[in-house]
Amino acid sequence: MHLFDNLDSGNGYKVRLLLAQLGLPYQWTDLDVDAGATRTPEFLQRNPNGRIPTLELDDGTNLAESNAILWYLGEGSRFVPSDRLGRAQALQWMFFEQYSHEPYVATPRYIAKHLPADHARRAELPARLATGRAALAVMDSHLKSRQFFVGERYSIADIALYAYTHVAHEGGHDLTPYAAVRSWLVRVAAQPGNVSIYARPRG
Repeated sequence: MHLFDNLDSGNGYKVRLLLAQLGLPYQWTDLDVDAGATRTPEFLQRNPNGRIPTLELDDGTNLAESNAILWYLGEGSRFVPSDRLGRAQALQWMFFEQYSHEPYVATPRYIAKHLPADHARRAELPARLATGRAALAVMDSHLKSRQFFVGERYSIADIALYAYTHVAHEGGHDLTPYAAVRSWLVRVAAQPGNVSIYARPRG
């Protein structure tokens, strides 16, 4: 397999983390998103949406969207619940991550880290951070009585939400009010095979 990615991407990190925890070998290409590397004709043949991560499978098929890649890689492993309800609940939290969490936790991080101080998009930060705090509060409430998001077992739902939550401070979020989230972050980081978001894969 070959992962087309960007080292700073939390969406890419989800895939890198699961690949590491599954012990699967893969090739890796770091693409400079800010320089338009995902908008070249060559890359758009892989993913017409022009985004990373994109995973090229052994048969040459290209699979996009980080949570779809997580599901593909995790299916049949300990990282995907074996029961019907558990699988639906994992998807529930993965949809929550993309719709209610990522735009308001990940996007502020991108704006803060990648755009100049006078960029017009910085005006979005107060509203995005406010909505992000609401998403973190939902997570915190859920985790007050649970170790992990689904079935009391670490799963791809945790990976999906961990990726950008554990670096949320880089976008201006303060996790101090969310004690249950902070405890969960420690539990996820302690899982076997955990790797840093900034650890450059071999290959």
